[in-house]
Amino acid sequence: MAVLKIIIASTRPGRVGFPVAKWIDALAVEHSAFDTVELVDLAEVDLPFMNEPNHPRMGQYIHQHTQDWSRTVDEADAFVFVMPEYNYGYNAELKNAIDYLHTEWQYKPVGLVSYGGVAAGTRAAQMIKQVVTTLKMIPIFEAVSIPFVRQFIDDDGNLVANDVMTTAAEAMLDELHRLADALRPLRAAVVTT
Repeated sequence: MAVLKIIIASTRPGRVGFPVAKWIDALAVEHSAFDTVELVDLAEVDLPFMNEPNHPRMGQYIHQHTQDWSRTVDEADAFVFVMPEYNYGYNAELKNAIDYLHTEWQYKPVGLVSYGGVAAGTRAAQMIKQVVTTLKMIPIFEAVSIPFVRQFIDDDGNLVANDVMTTAAEAMLDELHRLADALRPLRAAVVTT
């Protein structure tokens, strides 16, 4: 059974990330490569700024919120990060959520759905690759980059994707599934808490 978790990185009130994530979630369910697709909203996870006294590599979490987050991440075979670009980078809430854990991320592919203005979140996507590869995650080449994202939000608050976005998303989901399967033996060898 393959599990895809789509993480909504932005926690800002009125964020565009939620409709973007709802769109990629519906597309992933329809795509049917993964047995389970789950939206994970960092606004609901509500992790405080890192407050664990032990290094995440040790897996000795003392707070319930960290234990819950560990379980959520550990269950996944692959991820999609739906992420904004803030000031040429990705947002602090996503970095904090990543930094809480260590082995739970290992040998899992990650697809990036970035959005923003003219650069479509591509600078944030480039920056996060350094972080995820340090955790032995595999950022895939196939990605969705949405420029001037608000133009794709309709009056009901839903994202209306164009053909380029849909084609890019389908290619990303194909590759995520392919790598999730290929990396399964390596994930099986990782011992988490």
